[in-house]
Amino acid sequence: MAWQCTLQDLAAKGTSSNLCNVNERLRSLPSVDEVLARPAVRALAERVGRAAAKAAVRAAIAESREKLQHGVDLDGETVPDARVLELSASQGAPRLRRVINATGVVLHTNLGRAPLHPDAIRSVAEVAGGYSNLEVDLASGRRGQRSAHLEPLLCELFGAEAAHVVNNCAGATMLALAALGKGGAAIVSRGELVEIGGGFRVPEILAQSGCRLIEVGTTNRTRVGDYAAALTANPGAMILRVHRSNFALLGFTEMPTLSELAAIARVHKVHLLHDLGSGALDPALGELTAAQSLKEGADLVLVSGDKLLGGPQAGIVLGRRELAEGCRKHPLSRALRADRMLLAALEATLRLYRSTAAGDASRAAAAGEGDRLLGRRVRGQGRRGVAAFAEAGKRRRRGRRRRPGGSSGRIARRRSSGRGGGARGACGARRPMCAGCRGTG
Repeated sequence: MAWQCTLQDLAAKGTSSNLCNVNERLRSLPSVDEVLARPAVRALAERVGRAAAKAAVRAAIAESREKLQHGVDLDGETVPDARVLELSASQGAPRLRRVINATGVVLHTNLGRAPLHPDAIRSVAEVAGGYSNLEVDLASGRRGQRSAHLEPLLCELFGAEAAHVVNNCAGATMLALAALGKGGAAIVSRGELVEIGGGFRVPEILAQSGCRLIEVGTTNRTRVGDYAAALTANPGAMILRVHRSNFALLGFTEMPTLSELAAIARVHKVHLLHDLGSGALDPALGELTAAQSLKEGADLVLVSGDKLLGGPQAGIVLGRRELAEGCRKHPLSRALRADRMLLAALEATLRLYRSTAAGDASRAAAAGEGDRLLGRRVRGQGRRGVAAFAEAGKRRRRGRRRRPGGSSGRIARRRSSGRGGGARGACGARRPMCAGCRGTG
């Protein structure tokens, strides 16, 4: 802007008179006590406290000083009461507040990640409002483990032997590397040396965990043989597979499958860690799931509670029991441990997945019963009979479309003409009839 010049700029231009004028104006700025003594500011101090009022006064004086130093001519009072009141209101407002996400990115890490489900919010409020059995086993009365509240649900959802929860997924990765590979090495494809949010990079996390990084392959192509050569040259090194969640490699690319890495890890008797991060829960979405990763041979899989589940920010360690226990008992686990509110929100989120899965199973069972009833009608007719049955249904539906008034009315009367509990369909079932009978009239 035009007024953004410094005292040095004014001196360089030889405007000594202007410089002197600015110095005089700076000396004329009121002191903090002078501003605090004003009636309006005294009233402010009575409402918000002297410390908060003094902070607003200091901010207003600093703001005026900066403007004078940049050559801005302040009209009227150099530190207006109105500005002090505005700054006080701004400083007193919550810094962390609700916003509208119009970015098009649903799980935006800079905008708070996943909005919690109302059930999760209620669970957090209930646990945070009093005492809880955070680290107490109510059955025995002895000290328990925090992850024990979530481990059964996580094992059920992902098919893992054991699970452990920490406060974020990067922490889970560092914990697993530190617990299983400190003083050793981790083999990573050059195409997976990713940078996550905030400028943190996988090599830096590896260094902090105490593991030595061994890069294999190239950016676009890494083969099983590259891992085999690295394991031969570095006996005992673990294999780390990193999910490329924020970019994709397309074109002339090659990457071993997880089952291929698991096979070579078994041959060399080393651990295979999979930093999956987000991924997906449903294989139909085209991404490898945590459950698939475990089935294909990963020893530990690391996922995010918010990016994968839509719950609170958390790091989840899934996999073999002895390895998960090694992570839980590592000293770093205490530094990364999840608090009661995180655990409450994550447990509520996991229970939502369980209840949703139960509902889907019930609906699938109901649909299967309809298919079974329809099967009575066509059982034994063979492939030709089934095709004829379907074609007859198509003709009837086309006829109803040509005669929307009379035909549909006659069909409705025929369905309601039965006695003793409703009409029977072609399959022999009483109302509500199965989808096949409704479709064929």
